[in-house]
Amino acid sequence: MENAAAEYSIKGILKQLLTYKSGVFGISLLVLLILISVYTMITIPYSTAIELWRGGENVWIENPRNAQPTWIRYLGKNLPETIKRDSTQAGRVGTIKVLTPIPERNMKLLHISFSFDYEYDDFPSEINIFFTSKYNTSAPLLRIYWIKPSGTKINLMTYIPRSQEERLSLSINPTVSNRLYAYTVNVLGGEPQVPLLVEQAMFAMEDETMNSTLTATPMKGKYELIIEGTLYGEDSDVDAKLIVYGKVYGLAGTDHLRRDLTVALLWGTPIALSFGLTASLTISLLQLLIATISGYYGGKVDSAIQRLTEGYMILPFLPFLILIATFYRLDIWILLLVIIVLSVFGGGVKSTRALVMQIKEYPYIEAAKAYGASSKRIILLYIIPKILPPIVPGLIGSVPGYVFLEAALSLLGLGDPYLPSWGKIIEDSYAGGALYKGHYYWVLEPASMLILTALAFSFLGFALDKIVNPKLREV
Repeated sequence: MENAAAEYSIKGILKQLLTYKSGVFGISLLVLLILISVYTMITIPYSTAIELWRGGENVWIENPRNAQPTWIRYLGKNLPETIKRDSTQAGRVGTIKVLTPIPERNMKLLHISFSFDYEYDDFPSEINIFFTSKYNTSAPLLRIYWIKPSGTKINLMTYIPRSQEERLSLSINPTVSNRLYAYTVNVLGGEPQVPLLVEQAMFAMEDETMNSTLTATPMKGKYELIIEGTLYGEDSDVDAKLIVYGKVYGLAGTDHLRRDLTVALLWGTPIALSFGLTASLTISLLQLLIATISGYYGGKVDSAIQRLTEGYMILPFLPFLILIATFYRLDIWILLLVIIVLSVFGGGVKSTRALVMQIKEYPYIEAAKAYGASSKRIILLYIIPKILPPIVPGLIGSVPGYVFLEAALSLLGLGDPYLPSWGKIIEDSYAGGALYKGHYYWVLEPASMLILTALAFSFLGFALDKIVNPKLREV
């Protein structure tokens, strides 16, 4: 008895798990997922993660849209990273701001210069200038110039900010587009076959490759954006921030709302583990308790529980769950409660009941009844500990099923719409046409995390099954 107790103690089970390759692999993956969860909860508090994820584009405006992970650069082309220059940080590398007062005219002359080296093999994805203006009566008059490494100076536009905070999107501005088109015509000596995009024309080599968007190549070297302005009033001032958006960002890339996918991938780990483990543990323990009561007491109690179980088993679980989630917008924890309620009288009740029916006929159970042990004592101390070990592998092995269920509901648009989870990433990627547009990372990253979780619990459950079932043990 002591040897059996030691064998099924936590220390004994862990020792046996480490003797199996599947156990070592499963434990290693599970420890990795737990470490990611702990790191995530410490570095990105839940409230912060929700605020960032719900904030959408307004929060992530300085990030590129649909950018690939940074490490993609090392597998092929040297794709551009985002370049930022801010006049409030004048004096730093590549940033100059000079404000010259003219007291007799109550005016100021503004000169802002942003310069940077561009050594990438592809064009930027977007170019924006963010203005912060301060004036009383007359708005500032600004002139924006672009200087290429070849020395070519292009007058992009004249701009008048109308509010204190404004964003000038050069990539979609018609004035900028027309002037760059005229510049392209001048370089080619005629109209291009396929007009270049704004960011392409601003960075393209000045040769015959400018004839089409398909042939244009970026010119490497030092670029400069100059903003010259006339400001009116003693207290008037203008600051600008230039953002040349790249095509790679962070460890996981960004989505269509510029959100850093690292946030959702990291927070998806504790959410998946807590959801899957809570669902599996709660359902397994409730089914264990119900099956034990049914098998031990028998009679009308057993008959009532079995009929209820059979009724639950014929219910179409997934369609019924989809129906509920469609009519009632559920957050993830209400969804978890609904899953538990719909699964509590599942097939596990019948299989566990069969074990209870066998165990209650054992001599030591009869002996316990003979010396006056109560039914509660027999159930809790003699029957449940006996049937618990065979149930644990199934409990562990069922965790991935609930994790995938949450992801599947999210993919169908029935999950928690505001929670940064793996399922939500996949739903957003599907809605954004990720595969069609070639944004494979958007789908593969959350799918890889789901597979990693499935492997961790499946291998662990397989190894535990070998421990509690001697017939499966390796020779």
